[in-house]
Amino acid sequence: MSDPLYRKEILRLAADAHGAGRLGAPHHKGEAFNPTCGDRVTFEVDLDAEGRISALAHETKACVLAQASASIVGRDAKNLRLEEIAQLRRDVSAMLKEGASAPDAPFTDYAVFDGAVTYTSRHTCVLLPIDALLKALEN
Repeated sequence: MSDPLYRKEILRLAADAHGAGRLGAPHHKGEAFNPTCGDRVTFEVDLDAEGRISALAHETKACVLAQASASIVGRDAKNLRLEEIAQLRRDVSAMLKEGASAPDAPFTDYAVFDGAVTYTSRHTCVLLPIDALLKALEN
């Protein structure tokens, strides 16, 4: 398959579904919804005393791009704070909209979405899981 939106690395991330599931009794919960296509992502998080993510889980009912993005966040966001996730949102948005470099570690896997740059309607798909996590952290 040569479509840059559905390359092997994106499909693998989506299939891995890192962090998929639910927490028993989460401290915070946030949801993001894309009314254009019906994609919905919900993140549940627990925070430690310093405001760092100590546990997280997501339910993602969405396209493969949102699933892959949720998998990256589900795998790499643990031990981070709200400010770091907000910076991730800015970095991924700049990558998609301005052609900037992929985010720094631990989120370098967002580079797999470079093929989505020219598909502006798909930017929301990639950002949706980050937005859901931000809503959970802001609650």
